[in-house]
Amino acid sequence: MDTVTCPRCKQSVNSQAVTCPFCRTQLKAYGHPGIPLHQVTGVDEYLCDSCTYHADDTCNYPQRPYAKECILYQNLEERNLDLLSQNQKPSFSISLKNWIRRNQSLLLIMSLFLICFLLVLSRS
Repeated sequence: MDTVTCPRCKQSVNSQAVTCPFCRTQLKAYGHPGIPLHQVTGVDEYLCDSCTYHADDTCNYPQRPYAKECILYQNLEERNLDLLSQNQKPSFSISLKNWIRRNQSLLLIMSLFLICFLLVLSRS
């Protein structure tokens, strides 16, 4: 069973729960039980202050910039960290392993040609 932490009472709750069974805080968007509802934890905080969509000015949420809960919220810092980790170049050995994995059939055919060539050379 996957669990999440309630943003209000900090209790472990089933990840499929729509509301927290301990404090009755709404955890999922109303009518959309599969979509998490992001909420601020502090009184004077707003989700928009750290949201990617607010930063790039693509947000069209009516409560912007004073939203305290949102289903589309995407943390700007987490997104930047993800982008940094994706942009790091893999090492040579990892790149070679990936290339071999993608080109196994080509390597097999080349190996067969090499074996045939060696057999022909050995018979002459």
